[in-house]
Amino acid sequence: MKIPAPEFGLGETRIVSMDELPWDDPQNAKMDFSIVRLDEGSTIAMEDRVEKLVLLMKGEVTFSWMEESSSEAVSERVRRDSLFDENPWCLSAPASTSVSITAESGNVELAIMETRNDDAFQAKLYSPSECASEMRGEGTMRGTSTRVVRTIFDRSNAPPESKFVIGEVITFPGKWSSYPPHHHPQPEIYHYRFLPENGFGVGFLGDEAVKATHGDTTTILDVVHSQVAAPGYAMWYLWVIRHLDDAPYGPESGTPIFEPEHTWVMDKDSEARIWPPEEH
Repeated sequence: MKIPAPEFGLGETRIVSMDELPWDDPQNAKMDFSIVRLDEGSTIAMEDRVEKLVLLMKGEVTFSWMEESSSEAVSERVRRDSLFDENPWCLSAPASTSVSITAESGNVELAIMETRNDDAFQAKLYSPSECASEMRGEGTMRGTSTRVVRTIFDRSNAPPESKFVIGEVITFPGKWSSYPPHHHPQPEIYHYRFLPENGFGVGFLGDEAVKATHGDTTTILDVVHSQVAAPGYAMWYLWVIRHLDDAPYGPESGTPIFEPEHTWVMDKDSEARIWPPEEH
């Protein structure tokens, strides 16, 4: 389901709420998702007993967090100037940890995700250098699905008690991402930004084609999905997946599940089906 970009003012703009539907409703994304904008010197506190993720999108902030059993807070001051050119900073914290974020510059923008989870684990600030950034789609179909995938954390580098997987994708103008089309039972949220900001793309949700513009959000609930950016416009999107209690996202549950009729495009030798071999 597409949620059009709201008017992002100062403070928190809630976009997705896990409390709007019964927890077991198949249309419940099982996550809260908000965009927060802060002026210099402003602080936001997060003390609810939920698992928390805070992704820095823009600006300079001080992250502070305190474990329930500790009397001392941990603080880190970090900065990000570009969604498209820099890997992210992202704070992950369990329900037992209180978090505050103070804006050290103007025009701070944060993405905040929360979910129900009482399991204990150690809070961690994931740094840009720890982000697994990779170029996918290179060398196949003449680069038409070449994109940058930044996996901030998944089960390979996060505590198994966390219910989240999170990352970003940079889709180049005119190219595809989230490709080949795939699905998974675990709920997912996409949040889009474009460069230039008047850009657009298209997200495919099953048989539905949904136009994506700057600031839009999409919830993806066990439906086949893929993306394409319009020529002339780079498309950034945040993606966050909520593990199911009995089926964590990833190899353990055999996810993602690619549509078998399209997996041939991943084979470098398959280009000859539509293009003759290039002469050298």
